[in-house]
Amino acid sequence: MKIAMVTDSSAHIPEAATRGLPIHVMPVWLLWDDDRFRDGVDIDPPAFYARLRASRTLPTSSQPSAGEFVDLFEQLAAEYDAIVCVLVSAKISGTVASAMTARAALPAVEIHIVDARSSSMGLGLVVLAAARAAAAGASPDEVVAVAQALIGRVHFLFVVDTLEYLQRGGRISLPKRLLGTALQVKPILHFEEGLIVPLTQARTKRKALDLLLDLAEERLAGRKMAEAAVADIDCCEEGDGVAARVAARFAPPLLHRAMVSPVVGTHVGPGAIGFAFYAEKP
Repeated sequence: MKIAMVTDSSAHIPEAATRGLPIHVMPVWLLWDDDRFRDGVDIDPPAFYARLRASRTLPTSSQPSAGEFVDLFEQLAAEYDAIVCVLVSAKISGTVASAMTARAALPAVEIHIVDARSSSMGLGLVVLAAARAAAAGASPDEVVAVAQALIGRVHFLFVVDTLEYLQRGGRISLPKRLLGTALQVKPILHFEEGLIVPLTQARTKRKALDLLLDLAEERLAGRKMAEAAVADIDCCEEGDGVAARVAARFAPPLLHRAMVSPVVGTHVGPGAIGFAFYAEKP
């Protein structure tokens, strides 16, 4: 069977990694003052982050509508036998709900929807693995099984300069007694059951990045790293430095260097660095 993979723009997988794979991207909406942008279509990360640093107002995001998914699914159904959607965590976005509504409207089309319980390249690594299976001739159920099996194995850790953007965007909830302190340190966060949760913190960003790699080694528990991605929000040199350290310390066979999409950057803020990875099976 010929299978189309669909993900949303929050994944922002590097083009080099998707080459030759049947991956199609549904843009998430960005709303900024009187402007509406399709993430990754009408505005790219450099233009978005330049405006974000200079703006007095913050953008918001909105999931694609069910109608937009219906349009995409109908287009893909004309070329593919089945569609597998792997999407941003349903606990931080309504994108999965929109896709499910669209699936219900198209009973004649075989559509599978998977909640990756992550975002950015935490989502992207799952999409890539599933897309490779689809390209290799796996059945739709097998592609879904690949995605679901990997979701529990992917770790996505990220350092943010401040929790302000996550707090203001409603993507994280902190007790008031912790918020003032947390805004003065460099927090490390991760996804836990689809939610963004503070993991630990450091006094400086340098120490936080050191800790990020130490946490990764701890989670590997002696196993080799199978695939990894380093993504940054408007701090390319720092991201390149982290990627070099990942390559030297863990030597993953596949290491992707990515930017973070504007729709994720809206809620995380400039200066953040994310590290997604999973270990080889024992």
